[in-house]
Amino acid sequence: MVEWTDAERSAITGLWGKISVDEMGPQALARLLIVAPWTQRHFASFGNLSSPAAIMGNPKVAAHGKTVMGGLDRAVKNLDNIKAAYAQLSVLHSEKLHVDPDNFRLLADCITVCAAMKFGPSVFTADVQEAWQKFLCVVASALSRQYH
Repeated sequence: MVEWTDAERSAITGLWGKISVDEMGPQALARLLIVAPWTQRHFASFGNLSSPAAIMGNPKVAAHGKTVMGGLDRAVKNLDNIKAAYAQLSVLHSEKLHVDPDNFRLLADCITVCAAMKFGPSVFTADVQEAWQKFLCVVASALSRQYH
Protein backbone atom coordinates (compact mmCIF):
# COMPACT_ATOMS: atom_id res chain seq x y z
CA MET A 1 0.00 0.00 0.00
CA VAL A 2 1.20 3.50 -0.81
CA GLU A 3 1.52 6.04 1.93
CA TRP A 4 0.25 9.50 1.03
CA THR A 5 1.05 12.60 3.03
CA ASP A 6 -1.71 15.13 3.61
CA ALA A 7 0.13 17.49 1.27
CA GLU A 8 0.23 14.84 -1.48
CA ARG A 9 -3.46 14.07 -1.08
CA SER A 10 -4.26 17.76 -1.26
CA ALA A 11 -2.07 18.28 -4.32
CA ILE A 12 -3.57 15.31 -6.18
CA THR A 13 -7.20 16.12 -5.41
CA GLY A 14 -6.61 19.84 -5.96
CA LEU A 15 -5.09 19.32 -9.39
CA TRP A 16 -7.71 16.74 -10.31
CA GLY A 17 -10.41 19.27 -9.47
CA LYS A 18 -8.94 21.66 -12.06
CA ILE A 19 -8.54 19.10 -14.86
CA SER A 20 -11.05 18.92 -17.68
CA VAL A 21 -11.29 15.28 -18.71
CA ASP A 22 -12.84 16.36 -22.02
CA GLU A 23 -9.87 18.59 -22.80
CA MET A 24 -6.86 16.81 -21.34
CA GLY A 25 -7.86 13.23 -22.15
CA PRO A 26 -7.82 13.66 -25.93
CA GLN A 27 -4.64 15.77 -25.73
CA ALA A 28 -2.75 13.19 -23.67
CA LEU A 29 -3.77 10.17 -25.75
CA ALA A 30 -3.04 12.01 -29.01
CA ARG A 31 0.37 13.00 -27.66
CA LEU A 32 1.07 9.37 -26.78
CA LEU A 33 0.12 8.15 -30.25
CA ILE A 34 2.30 10.83 -31.86
CA VAL A 35 5.45 10.57 -29.72
CA ALA A 36 5.26 6.78 -29.28
CA PRO A 37 3.88 5.63 -32.64
CA TRP A 38 4.31 1.93 -31.81
CA THR A 39 1.39 2.36 -29.39
CA GLN A 40 -0.90 2.87 -32.40
CA ARG A 41 -1.04 -0.90 -32.94
CA HIS A 42 -3.59 -1.11 -30.14
CA PHE A 43 -5.86 1.35 -31.94
CA ALA A 44 -6.09 -0.12 -35.45
CA SER A 45 -9.88 0.19 -35.36
CA PHE A 46 -9.63 3.96 -34.83
CA GLY A 47 -9.11 4.70 -38.53
CA ASN A 48 -6.67 7.29 -39.81
CA LEU A 49 -3.66 7.71 -37.52
CA SER A 50 -1.25 8.54 -40.35
CA SER A 51 -0.10 11.96 -39.16
CA PRO A 52 -0.19 14.20 -36.10
CA ALA A 53 -3.03 16.20 -37.66
CA ALA A 54 -5.03 13.04 -38.35
CA ILE A 55 -4.50 11.82 -34.80
CA MET A 56 -5.42 15.18 -33.26
CA GLY A 57 -8.60 15.33 -35.35
CA ASN A 58 -9.63 11.70 -34.87
CA PRO A 59 -12.93 11.50 -32.93
CA LYS A 60 -12.20 7.95 -31.72
CA VAL A 61 -8.89 9.09 -30.23
CA ALA A 62 -10.68 11.96 -28.51
CA ALA A 63 -13.43 9.70 -27.15
CA HIS A 64 -11.00 7.10 -25.82
CA GLY A 65 -8.81 9.83 -24.33
CA LYS A 66 -11.83 11.07 -22.37
CA THR A 67 -12.53 7.52 -21.20
CA VAL A 68 -8.94 6.95 -20.09
CA MET A 69 -8.67 10.31 -18.35
CA GLY A 70 -12.07 9.85 -16.75
CA GLY A 71 -10.83 6.54 -15.39
CA LEU A 72 -8.36 8.43 -13.22
CA ASP A 73 -11.33 9.60 -11.17
CA ARG A 74 -11.53 6.05 -9.78
CA ALA A 75 -7.95 6.33 -8.54
CA VAL A 76 -8.47 9.78 -7.03
CA LYS A 77 -11.50 8.44 -5.13
CA ASN A 78 -9.58 5.32 -4.02
CA LEU A 79 -6.17 6.72 -3.11
CA ASP A 80 -5.80 4.19 -0.31
CA ASN A 81 -6.42 1.16 -2.53
CA ILE A 82 -5.69 2.00 -6.14
CA LYS A 83 -4.56 -1.57 -6.90
CA ALA A 84 -7.96 -3.00 -5.98
CA ALA A 85 -9.76 -0.21 -7.84
CA TYR A 86 -7.89 -1.11 -11.03
CA ALA A 87 -7.82 -4.91 -10.68
CA GLN A 88 -10.40 -5.57 -13.42
CA LEU A 89 -8.83 -3.04 -15.79
CA SER A 90 -5.46 -4.68 -15.24
CA VAL A 91 -6.87 -8.06 -16.25
CA LEU A 92 -8.58 -6.54 -19.30
CA HIS A 93 -5.43 -4.78 -20.54
CA SER A 94 -3.24 -7.82 -19.87
CA GLU A 95 -5.32 -10.79 -20.92
CA LYS A 96 -7.65 -9.40 -23.58
CA LEU A 97 -6.01 -6.30 -25.04
CA HIS A 98 -2.36 -7.39 -24.55
CA VAL A 99 -1.19 -3.84 -23.94
CA ASP A 100 2.51 -3.47 -23.20
CA PRO A 101 2.56 -2.35 -19.54
CA ASP A 102 5.22 0.25 -20.31
CA ASN A 103 2.56 2.10 -22.30
CA PHE A 104 0.85 3.03 -19.02
CA ARG A 105 3.99 4.84 -17.90
CA LEU A 106 4.31 6.56 -21.27
CA LEU A 107 0.70 7.75 -21.09
CA ALA A 108 1.27 8.95 -17.52
CA ASP A 109 4.18 11.03 -18.79
CA CYS A 110 1.98 12.51 -21.52
CA ILE A 111 -0.72 13.36 -18.97
CA THR A 112 1.91 15.07 -16.81
CA VAL A 113 3.18 17.12 -19.76
CA CYS A 114 -0.37 18.15 -20.66
CA ALA A 115 -1.06 19.21 -17.07
CA ALA A 116 2.16 21.22 -16.92
CA MET A 117 1.34 22.94 -20.21
CA LYS A 118 -2.23 23.69 -19.16
CA PHE A 119 -1.62 25.03 -15.67
CA GLY A 120 1.94 26.36 -15.75
CA PRO A 121 4.27 26.76 -12.79
CA SER A 122 1.88 28.82 -10.68
CA VAL A 123 -0.47 25.83 -10.30
CA PHE A 124 1.70 22.91 -11.41
CA THR A 125 4.42 23.62 -8.87
CA ALA A 126 7.31 21.29 -8.14
CA ASP A 127 5.45 19.89 -5.13
CA VAL A 128 2.27 19.32 -7.16
CA GLN A 129 4.27 17.69 -9.94
CA GLU A 130 6.00 15.39 -7.46
CA ALA A 131 2.70 14.25 -5.92
CA TRP A 132 1.00 13.97 -9.33
CA GLN A 133 3.79 11.84 -10.80
CA LYS A 134 3.80 9.61 -7.72
CA PHE A 135 0.04 9.21 -8.16
CA LEU A 136 0.34 8.33 -11.85
CA CYS A 137 3.17 5.87 -11.10
CA VAL A 138 0.89 4.11 -8.63
CA VAL A 139 -1.89 4.01 -11.23
CA ALA A 140 0.49 2.61 -13.87
CA SER A 141 1.72 0.02 -11.40
CA ALA A 142 -1.85 -0.99 -10.55
CA LEU A 143 -2.70 -1.36 -14.23
CA SER A 144 0.44 -3.47 -14.71
CA ARG A 145 -0.23 -5.69 -11.71
CA GLN A 146 -1.80 -8.54 -13.72
CA TYR A 147 1.41 -8.81 -15.77
CA HIS A 148 3.54 -9.74 -12.72
